[in-house]
Amino acid sequence: MSVKTKARNVSRRKFLKGGAVVTGAAAATVAFPYVATAKQTVLKMQAAWGGGIFLEDAKHYVDRVNAMGGKDLKIDLLSVNSVVKTSQMQDAVHRGVLDAAHYVPAYWYSKSPVASLFGTGPCFGWTAQEMLGWIHVGGGKALFDELMGSLGLNLVSFFNSPMPAQPLGWFKEQIKSSAQMKGLKYRTVGLAADVMNEMGLSVVQLPGGEIQPAMKSGLIDAAEFNNPTSDSDFGMQDVSKHYHLASFHQSQECFEVTFNKKKFDSLPKELQSILEYASEAENSNFYWYSTLRYADDLIKLRDKHGVNIYRTPDSIMSDQLKAWDAVIDRISAKDPFFAKVIESQKAYAKKVMNYLQLNAPDYGLAYKHYFG
Repeated sequence: MSVKTKARNVSRRKFLKGGAVVTGAAAATVAFPYVATAKQTVLKMQAAWGGGIFLEDAKHYVDRVNAMGGKDLKIDLLSVNSVVKTSQMQDAVHRGVLDAAHYVPAYWYSKSPVASLFGTGPCFGWTAQEMLGWIHVGGGKALFDELMGSLGLNLVSFFNSPMPAQPLGWFKEQIKSSAQMKGLKYRTVGLAADVMNEMGLSVVQLPGGEIQPAMKSGLIDAAEFNNPTSDSDFGMQDVSKHYHLASFHQSQECFEVTFNKKKFDSLPKELQSILEYASEAENSNFYWYSTLRYADDLIKLRDKHGVNIYRTPDSIMSDQLKAWDAVIDRISAKDPFFAKVIESQKAYAKKVMNYLQLNAPDYGLAYKHYFG
């Protein structure tokens, strides 16, 4: 084994351990800890990421807050498991053990299926960018705050970073129909788990760092995480050569930056605004920064690692929409608030996407004209 190969393997092992190579909250601080002045507020924020591009994204948000906060406000960013496990992060922020967290709504889906509607819900013809529009200006934020109140959670959250649709994922062979997927042990999270179960798959919910080892050992047959960059960091190309892009199971997702409400409310209004507007600024940076990285790494997966890349057949995505219908109807019948959020999303998507789809030219036509 070459020195470069050894280094690469060590780096991957560190990534898969989710940051466990560091010990203690202080050691896990991503940036050098700030020393607070007499008037400076320092917030401890734990991320759900031990490395890779998502931890970079969390740091980008923190950098914006720190640049604007100056001598008055700083955030110390801690990597995954520094203080509590990812599954305990929301409770830790609620109780004040952590001041803040950087994760995705699907990670606390077990509290309420409504959580998934703010990040991994059904597609009503919209992308993550329009879903974020619904949250910010279409009534979604008020519904989220109502959800927090009904669950008795002492939290204030901001949403950012419109993720491209997540790939259907990695399989042992090319998938041409939904029938091939029935019975497969498949990793996903949030409401996507309900959708895939509805389609006949056996869903296993695993944290990101456990996906590749689980597929290698045969614990699961297929999996998705999020994007070509994270997937290649996990080493998915070493356990599968069949990568399917395009899917409705998680076609729009975003980050949630959540703060202890008591702590947040104690801050001066101008510092509260910094935390909120830094989230809005990161929304654009994430999209610009990530799409180029994803595109570059997709090419590397194909050209360097010999991965076969496919677009998921429309027939499978049509079956996913039917599965979504069944899941929506089933949960809505039991949970009136879930139904209320769904109706709000549909009303926004119907109006906004009517304009956008009527107005948008066929970008695929232009792409084919120039690039074939």
